[in-house]
Amino acid sequence: MAQAKDTRPHIVVVEDEAAQRQLLVDYLGRNGYRVSGVDGGAAFRKLVERDPPDLVMLDVGLPGEDGFALARWLREKSGRIGIIMVTAAGDTIDRVVGLETGADDYIPKPFDPRELLARVKSVMRRATGAVTVTTGKRLRMGRRVLDLEKRVLVDPTDGNEEPLAASEFDLLKVFAENPNRPLARDWLLEVTAHREMEAFDRAIDLRITRLRRKIEIDPAHPDAIRTVRGVGYMFVPPKD
Repeated sequence: MAQAKDTRPHIVVVEDEAAQRQLLVDYLGRNGYRVSGVDGGAAFRKLVERDPPDLVMLDVGLPGEDGFALARWLREKSGRIGIIMVTAAGDTIDRVVGLETGADDYIPKPFDPRELLARVKSVMRRATGAVTVTTGKRLRMGRRVLDLEKRVLVDPTDGNEEPLAASEFDLLKVFAENPNRPLARDWLLEVTAHREMEAFDRAIDLRITRLRRKIEIDPAHPDAIRTVRGVGYMFVPPKD
């Protein structure tokens, strides 16, 4: 008799310290997830190709190929896989680089298991498409087109698609739903993070910078996502 397929969300923990890796695997497993643990880049790449995860916890300080390099590789493959970077002692530089590589969230060591679980659930909701979208709808944003069904950016000149991190898609969707309206940084962070924990105060600015590189004709002089001094940002649809 064929064994029933395990339909629980799949999480991969990438951590070179065996005891810490096993603790995370056991804890997340007890909380309803199917969890795989690997010790580095080579094993991680093989696992992703064989059994794609829904979310990955990436330790930044891996020997050899670090967590940032693996995050970039993973984000190039898919915008739907959630990425949480595990950083050392709340290092601000690690957080900045982690968010710029396409990570959805970060958590510094040592962390409370309950906070970790809350962040996992938050990213999982976004990565698995809990955001309701209108099927088939497309919207021009700068030099790209946002496909709300596929959750990708499309280049209208050649049709090439670029995947979006779950947090990037959430942010663009909020802008799409509020054209020509100044939106406060704190509000943007609140409606796209889905969590109550204190947020990294530059997270929205970093995501905006990343999105501008993807959609603006000239990211240094943004026209689609404009800065509103003293407030936050505003999406301005193209006039044509």
